[in-house]
Amino acid sequence: MQFGERIRELREGQGLLQRQLAATLEIDTPMFSKIERGERKAKREQVEQLASLLHANLPDLLRIWLADQIIDLVRNEPQASEALKTALKELKKEVHL
Repeated sequence: MQFGERIRELREGQGLLQRQLAATLEIDTPMFSKIERGERKAKREQVEQLASLLHANLPDLLRIWLADQIIDLVRNEPQASEALKTALKELKKEVHL
């Protein structure tokens, strides 16, 4: 699930308006709407704020947010799958150090 979809789901589930969350994040409502639609990327600090405001699990939101960033970076690369496999191997090495 993409980050924006998850934020919208959480927001609507709590009966909150976009303008309410936008005001708390100190951004305008159209910007918040773009984040929900995936047209703009939230900053890490905003993800942390949203987790708190929406009573959401921060590690889960960060995981979805980071996955969206990775997908955007490699989406049109022919070697994306192989590059991701290589990156995963490297990350696993670092965890075992």
